[in-house]
Amino acid sequence: MTYTGEVRVGGPADVHELKDLMITKIAVGSMDNNAYLLRCRATDEQLLIDAANEAETLLGMIGDDGIASVVTTHQHGDHWQALAAVVAATGARTYAGREDASGIPVPTDVPVDDGDVIRVGHVELTARHLVGHTPGSIALVYDDPHGHPHVFTGDCLFPGGVGNTRKDAQAFASLIHDVETKIFDVLPDETWVYPGHGNDTSLGAERPHLPEWHARGW
Repeated sequence: MTYTGEVRVGGPADVHELKDLMITKIAVGSMDNNAYLLRCRATDEQLLIDAANEAETLLGMIGDDGIASVVTTHQHGDHWQALAAVVAATGARTYAGREDASGIPVPTDVPVDDGDVIRVGHVELTARHLVGHTPGSIALVYDDPHGHPHVFTGDCLFPGGVGNTRKDAQAFASLIHDVETKIFDVLPDETWVYPGHGNDTSLGAERPHLPEWHARGW
């Protein structure tokens, strides 16, 4: 089956099979959050991005192999509703952006700064600190050596725009600056984007609309 990234709450997960990494996407909770399970194909080590909701659903997806770590992209409550239960069941290390860690009610074992590398088996993910949606939001970039990059953007970048900055002009200016300079300016159009809600996109699909986003201010 070809991966589409189109999932719905209560429906099946979708699996993106890369040479070194398997990415399983599932939608959970009343706010249609995406959670992503990353599995290193060489070691079978697993990492979860956003234990958003429905702990039993996430643990079923994780399976008996467990996870070594769970990354919370930002401090908003819809992205960590299942975090305590998942950590209790798996003993996973917790990662979150340093500036958001205090807003997550599960202790963060490893505070993350811009440029830090998080590993899942032999695979490396580079964290990019994107300020505006929250003070400590992070995206994770996987620069696939066998293909194009993949970036997990949390709520900082979606099809059609950057994340919600609540009509705060300063927050919007900060977020679009960081998304442009740390994502669009350094990654190619082929980069696959996995957001915190909704369907996937690519940087190439979104890049032509950057002037529109600037003009509208959200």
